[in-house]
Amino acid sequence: MSTTQPTFLIEDLHVSVEGKEILKGVDLAVERGEIHALMGPNGSGKSTLANTLMGHPKYKVTQGRALFQGENILALTPDERARRGLFLAFQYPVAIPGVSLGNFLRAATRAVRGDALTAGAFRKELMEKMQLLKMDSSFAARYVNDGLSGGEKKRAEVLQMALLQPRIAVMDETDSGLDIDALRTVAEGVNAIHTPEMGVLVITHYQRLLNYIRPQFVHVLVAGRVVKSG
Repeated sequence: MSTTQPTFLIEDLHVSVEGKEILKGVDLAVERGEIHALMGPNGSGKSTLANTLMGHPKYKVTQGRALFQGENILALTPDERARRGLFLAFQYPVAIPGVSLGNFLRAATRAVRGDALTAGAFRKELMEKMQLLKMDSSFAARYVNDGLSGGEKKRAEVLQMALLQPRIAVMDETDSGLDIDALRTVAEGVNAIHTPEMGVLVITHYQRLLNYIRPQFVHVLVAGRVVKSG
């Protein structure tokens, strides 16, 4: 029997927001190469979990731990978590007017991967990833999430995932606000970049997303606890 610890292990996680307990003992494990779906109704704590994992200061951990490759990431700053290989795709991506997506992605890639990428080398890799995701090269010149449709914002985050090559990617309600065509396009992008080295936790309350991203495991979160896994 194997005693190897999963790449990402959440144990008895309790989280409060403004004194109110939202997560009440979450247990979850994600291994590299696996795709997990976390489902549950609005208010069950799904986005609280995502924001806690990336270190949002609004969310206070009162008990439990989150081990990433054996290290408790709850003691790390958000940028340290990102450099370790943890990625969060936001439900509502933030716009950065005046900053092109290409420049933003190059800065993020160098910071997270630690690569001394030349402009030419990055441009080549960027174009390869955009081609893989069936994105027009002109998209890189657009400002980060500024004036983009919901589907375009989510595709930009999938492109960021492709470049950062995280060990674990947490996707917080990626399907929120997308029509069926945009949903299919984003899901195809996730499937295209998923590798045996990347674990993915997809957070959603829509069954429809799972028609396009096929998880090996599904967990149900209700009132701050995982009540069913399978």
